[in-house]
Amino acid sequence: MKPETAIVDIHRKYKIYTERYCNPTARKTIILVNGAFATTASFAQTVRYLHPRFNVVLYDQPYAGQSKPHNYPGRLISEEDEADILLELIERVAADHVLSFSWGGAATLLALAQRPHRIEKAVIGSFAARINQPMRDYLESGLGMLQTCDRIKVGRLINSTIGKHLPPLFKRFNFRHISSLAEHEYRQMHAHFNEVLKQDSERYLACAAAIDIPLLFINGQWDEYTSAGDAQLFARHSPQCQFRTIRNTGHFLDMEHKAALHATRQALLGFLQPDSGLIKPASVRPSDGLYRYANSSHVLTMRRATP
Repeated sequence: MKPETAIVDIHRKYKIYTERYCNPTARKTIILVNGAFATTASFAQTVRYLHPRFNVVLYDQPYAGQSKPHNYPGRLISEEDEADILLELIERVAADHVLSFSWGGAATLLALAQRPHRIEKAVIGSFAARINQPMRDYLESGLGMLQTCDRIKVGRLINSTIGKHLPPLFKRFNFRHISSLAEHEYRQMHAHFNEVLKQDSERYLACAAAIDIPLLFINGQWDEYTSAGDAQLFARHSPQCQFRTIRNTGHFLDMEHKAALHATRQALLGFLQPDSGLIKPASVRPSDGLYRYANSSHVLTMRRATP
């Protein structure tokens, strides 16, 4: 299964590497949004179970993965920048759904609060409405390591905190990836951690209140950093939100074991395609609710990946 790849120019400011897994029988397109430190490769398992039902689009942030060689390495980007990139890509690839993981949820909520007309549903994985104490401790511990570019300590920190429920093989892959990142990627993550720690805790709740499409929040039962309980704080602010907790699973959900992979797949597809015969995720209703590639002129290259 080889994707079509492209380098997409965003506002003449960023050049974004994208992968599109085409399904000729699919009627809908879903775009996937990475978490911090991650690249398109982190969604390998997710693509395998989405591709039979959707066209699937992935992309790397300007500072990461295969976007990195095409962008100025010293430029730091904010959550608002990431949201703008997502909004533009939604239009370019004619996406109908969004799926985000971990800190990709921040840019996704900011983007969806602007009510892009194409998007029908969104899934927010491993994200919460507030920075709880375990997450704050993790971010504060990471700041010094990122500032000094201590690759070994950063890799160990992630595997001992949000990644502690990953199987050993995935921990090794995680450590190898994180410890090989460029210095400007560490500067970007340092800026990101700082931004998160300093911002208003109500920021994401306000975004959720402005979103007018169905949302599904998926969290792991064992995830103390973006806990299911903290995710459910969105219920009072988002009029169409649902929640699903994946049992015996931590922050990395479908990457952690086969049962988690099956349960995450069931939750996603049951929400996005409720008529497919899959189990629908249980919903939590708020008690007082508030409230295909298109325009290709800026696509610089388009090629089918070679075997």
